[in-house]
Amino acid sequence: MSKIKYELIKNNKNDSNVRLGILHTNHGSYETPMFMPVGTLANVKTLMPEELKACSSAVVLSNTYHLWLRPGEDVVKKAGGLNKFMNYDGPTLTDSGGFQVFSLAKPKDINEDGVKFKSHIDGKTLFLTPEKSIDIQNKLDSDIAMSFDECAPYPATREYIENSMRRTLRWAKRGKDAFNNPNQSLFGIVQGGEFEDLRKESAIETVKMDFDGYSIGGTSVGEPKDIMYNMISYATLYLPIDKPRYLMGVGEPIDILEGVSRGIDMFDCVLPTRIARHGNCFTHEGRINIKNAKYKEDFTPIEDTCDCYTCKNFTKAYVRHLITAGEVNGGRLLSIHNIRFLIKLTEDIRKSIKEDRFEEFKEEFDKNPKDTLKHIIDKLNSELNSILHEYDFN
Repeated sequence: MSKIKYELIKNNKNDSNVRLGILHTNHGSYETPMFMPVGTLANVKTLMPEELKACSSAVVLSNTYHLWLRPGEDVVKKAGGLNKFMNYDGPTLTDSGGFQVFSLAKPKDINEDGVKFKSHIDGKTLFLTPEKSIDIQNKLDSDIAMSFDECAPYPATREYIENSMRRTLRWAKRGKDAFNNPNQSLFGIVQGGEFEDLRKESAIETVKMDFDGYSIGGTSVGEPKDIMYNMISYATLYLPIDKPRYLMGVGEPIDILEGVSRGIDMFDCVLPTRIARHGNCFTHEGRINIKNAKYKEDFTPIEDTCDCYTCKNFTKAYVRHLITAGEVNGGRLLSIHNIRFLIKLTEDIRKSIKEDRFEEFKEEFDKNPKDTLKHIIDKLNSELNSILHEYDFN
């Protein structure tokens, strides 16, 4: 058992920011860029580990805050660690609980020591510190642990973002000092909001602490796309080339492509499973809602070219029937499709980098008609559903 290692294989011929690499872990070696499914509670909602592997999943993400509440980190440790507990033989990554600072805590409940929460389960008051987050993750024994950070909201004042970023740096040092699992790797997190100089400072100071990899946090929290892409560029400019780079909480296909073009290696998001449960699925023509009446007698797969279990075995009409009837398997089948879609997208991205044609691949993908009024309405409906189900964490 050892720490992860990132091996840079090549840069794209025409854009040195675009990277092809291999992430070597205790549970195998996997090419990057990669998409990581999210299993918040040690389970990608409704899917079995074998189904994830059939989608060619590599790293699966779980959440420290939620596993702390139930079943508790000591239970997972007694089971032999996260991999044995969930019977997943690929690598795992645990988020630190920092996103809950953004989603559950109030600003007044964040101080230098840590963050006070109200449990979303029973309302009990909890206090999470950098040291506690690291201790929980050490016991969970994921391949990759994350520093505890403050994920600041958008919009926020420069003063707020600056104070938040500097607190995240202090928390990173405290967490690294407390880290005590020689078989686990620890990633630092770059913050700084939309401000270029703060992103630069955060990246430089975080790199000085010599983490095993680096994450870009504080994106996908409501900011416009162009600002998010700038946030990524501001940070990656100062990250080492021999360590993996992880963009947290981003899973829209176009955002993955834009992230790769800015030097990102790893992506995760709850999006593919969350939208699936509301009848939405990714296609190369844009996101569609399978509940639409026009699919009632559509006896073709979601996508003819898709190699997922769902598309090889079932039609839109059947999946629509399951979703509209409230059958659990409807969401399961769409989750399988959506996860495989994003993983296949990263496979195609890697192939294009190997062949020095990433720009052409990205341009061709962008040309697909994703901006029709129908697509925009479907997307807004999906995002509204996500808001209405804010405690539906997977």
